[in-house]
Amino acid sequence: MALLLTGATVIDGVSGKGVDDRAILAQNGRIAAIGRRAELSIPADTETLDCTGRFIIPGLMNANVHLLVNALFETLVRYEGRYEDLITEAAQVALKSGLTTVFDTWGPRRALMAVRDRIDSGLVPGSRIRCAGNIIGFEGPFSDDFDKRIPGVGSAHFVDRVNAMWVENTGRHLMWLTPDAVGEEVRRYIDRGIDFVKYASNEHGGASAGAFIQFSERTQRAIVEEAHRAGVTAQAHTSSVEGLRMAIEAGCDLVQHCNTTGPTEIPPETLELLAQGNCGAVVFPLTGSGLKILKESISDFEWTIWKASDANARNLITSGATILLADDGGIFAPEVLNDPMIKGSWNGLPEDEGLGRLATGHFVWLRAMEEKGMSPMALLHAATRNIAKAYQVDNDLGTLEVGKIADLLVLDADPLQSAENYRSIHAVIKDGAVVDLDALPQQPLLTADLPSSLEEEAAYERFLHHGPRLPGCPSCLNGSH
Repeated sequence: MALLLTGATVIDGVSGKGVDDRAILAQNGRIAAIGRRAELSIPADTETLDCTGRFIIPGLMNANVHLLVNALFETLVRYEGRYEDLITEAAQVALKSGLTTVFDTWGPRRALMAVRDRIDSGLVPGSRIRCAGNIIGFEGPFSDDFDKRIPGVGSAHFVDRVNAMWVENTGRHLMWLTPDAVGEEVRRYIDRGIDFVKYASNEHGGASAGAFIQFSERTQRAIVEEAHRAGVTAQAHTSSVEGLRMAIEAGCDLVQHCNTTGPTEIPPETLELLAQGNCGAVVFPLTGSGLKILKESISDFEWTIWKASDANARNLITSGATILLADDGGIFAPEVLNDPMIKGSWNGLPEDEGLGRLATGHFVWLRAMEEKGMSPMALLHAATRNIAKAYQVDNDLGTLEVGKIADLLVLDADPLQSAENYRSIHAVIKDGAVVDLDALPQQPLLTADLPSSLEEEAAYERFLHHGPRLPGCPSCLNGSH
């Protein structure tokens, strides 16, 4: 079945502006023709979608998601054996929100690949997934790299099994090895079927807030060279100015959250390296109102980091770096979003400002970068063409051109007039077919509402109640409720 979209303004991501009254013909999942309807040869059985007065753009992409970001003890116990269901749900939420392709940069490799392959084969709907599995050099969800509270709470058997699902042969033990030996382990991991390599240039959190370097310059180059030898792209997790520089000089194709460099702004010479265009700059921005809300709930030190990241985002725009949209997008269950641990962080921001929400964070990203001075066409490129080029899938994706995969969005409002208009999704087309948005996600799990309160909850009396402070010395009260 062919699909014809008619009467729209087409913003193809190639030319510098939209072109009015154009038709797009999709056949066998790819774009067969673009032009005026009268000029196109239309097969007899073609389905037609009237897009008069609307705007067609390439399907949006996200350069950094975590389809199983809710890797908390409670979630992984509750859904043990169903991790693929959680990933499928997330891929469907992403597709419903206009993300036709997402790049998962940290998660359980085997489960991600299984869902990736089901979506690619058409067995289930969902955003196209490309995945890295583990971040080379990091341990699993229940470790010092992520959530060190769990060992000693969960059984050693369960903790080790979950960590193994993420880490396999790519964890912290690599830090003891020579560059050649690390390259051998990376080669083994690539052979298991991942789509690209992500490694740690800096640590993740830790006592130094991400400042420590994870791998030497020689080892970083060895990892990148191994990825390129296998024909896949390489990227780095960075969180300091030196970690960023080392990753660029190692030859990375893109660097994640490169505007996060602790309390120190990116120096001009590193901005210049990024502006040379050989390394994509993934940026995590917040809007001005989001930053204002966040400032009220974080420490002064955390604020220095966010303040520097905001300045970095603005400087990256003016530097001419190739900027990519990404946001660590994932799904948090409603009970997790209500937890004090999350509510006091950037993941706890209201939905209109929450960058890390899989369903809406890309809209926040576009609005935030518009505020910081990014031009309308540059915003579109950051969400489409630039990501496809950095991941080297631009022969098939990223722009609307004859021969490319027919992934596109139909919008009710012009995205070149306002970033807010990216929300006005009228239709999502993936692989040349109209997506049934109302049917997604097919099996709500983390997106389901909280169950009704138990009868006992209405009668529950806390030992330390909420409300006015109890009399006495505040330092003597250490309850958490």
